[in-house]
Amino acid sequence: MLLDEPLIFERGSTGRSGWQVPGDDDCDLPSALCRDDALAGFPEVGELEVLRHFVRLSQWNYSAATTFYPLGSCTMKYNPAVNEELARLPGFAQLHPLVPSALAQGALALCETLERALMAVSGLDAVTLQPAAGAQGELLGMLLVRAYHGDRGNVRRRVLIPASAHGTNPASSALCGYEVGEVPVGPRGILEARAVAALMDDDVAALMVTNPNTLGLFEEEIEAIAAAVHARGGLLYMDGANMNALLGVAKAGDMGVDVMQFNLHKTFSTPHGGGGPGAGPVAVREYLRDYLPVPRLARHGDRLEWDESAPKSVGRVRSFFGNFGVLVRALAYFERQGGPGLEETTRLAILNANYLRARLQEAYDLPFDGPSMHECVLSDRTLTPHGVQTLDLAKRLLDYGFYAPTIYFPLVVRGALMIEPTETESKATLDEFAAAMLAIAEEARTDADIVRTAPHRTKLTRLDETRAARRPVLRWRPPVPPVAP
Repeated sequence: MLLDEPLIFERGSTGRSGWQVPGDDDCDLPSALCRDDALAGFPEVGELEVLRHFVRLSQWNYSAATTFYPLGSCTMKYNPAVNEELARLPGFAQLHPLVPSALAQGALALCETLERALMAVSGLDAVTLQPAAGAQGELLGMLLVRAYHGDRGNVRRRVLIPASAHGTNPASSALCGYEVGEVPVGPRGILEARAVAALMDDDVAALMVTNPNTLGLFEEEIEAIAAAVHARGGLLYMDGANMNALLGVAKAGDMGVDVMQFNLHKTFSTPHGGGGPGAGPVAVREYLRDYLPVPRLARHGDRLEWDESAPKSVGRVRSFFGNFGVLVRALAYFERQGGPGLEETTRLAILNANYLRARLQEAYDLPFDGPSMHECVLSDRTLTPHGVQTLDLAKRLLDYGFYAPTIYFPLVVRGALMIEPTETESKATLDEFAAAMLAIAEEARTDADIVRTAPHRTKLTRLDETRAARRPVLRWRPPVPPVAP
């Protein structure tokens, strides 16, 4: 049952309170705690009203805990609830960031163990856990590239980025002062070494490559690409956001990668979405170790300490030491899976993506006909002759009880549908999703209007998303009462 739920500002009445202030009989806040600025006038509601309001809103939401959530490039997989319990252990959750190292040896040992685990799966030589998200990991990676070249007397001015890379890559490069050049993908949807070699010169600091790329394809020429970059003195950066397609099977170090970031909140157990929290550790080759941020974890005998003595470091990139709860969950994931479990994770992610691809490729356009890795990319090319587009399909999926895949990304595919089933979904769930997708494709041919006007079964129907993005209402104001005649 869908219950009507107004804004919380529209509930309650003056004087109602959900919290009894000790020593104050009439429940009014002491004058010293009252606001008189623009944020005054918060809703006055009781405790039960608050509880019901937010529970009802949560029941409207689609989430990985309630339905298949196939957002490509975001890895919206179920994450074990037991890892949440571990992150909430008092010794972790209540550990103050300024506690002396001598009183935090267990937490520091956890960080050291996680660093080693990430080195093992990447094949690289050193890791920092500090970046708070994948995008900040990218930024740090490019700062390391800049420091490396600057230490050799030539900062260089340009960074090359494939058209199939993640969208944050150009921004990370630009924030470090680099000019960005695009490398087109080849006809098979992958980056070609000859295209990279043709653009490489002595002014290119690095190539940023996402592998597998955002088309869900493995960069088969990655070793030759690395050789082309290194031949002109550049560095190869790999965006590791899609690591659940590589774990236990392939290592970035073996591909010739110099620096990469992990998205722990995608691959290793923190529920992703809603703006955080995240973690974007960065792994590097030995010759980039000196530039890693401070403080660094250093072992002195049987004790671990923070070390600030790093004259070539790029400095601090975050207060304290990353989002520690995310690190706890990631190590719990590592310990639970183990080496064979990580390999099985990858094989299942690849199997699931290719299974959906095989089920859907007759009804939907497949822009690139290579084997999929962790996600498959389709397009709306078979739907548009009937007046149905990708957005219409995404809305219609809500009527079938599924959240939509990522739409209109990657940009190199017109009308893209990026579907990532992840390693955690069963064949039964994938069959249900495939049946819904096939049913919508049939509706587009026989009753296109029902798709174009979807959704029909949700609390709200189709909204003006363009207006919401361009003219958002960020602050509630009480309605103006009508003027008496």
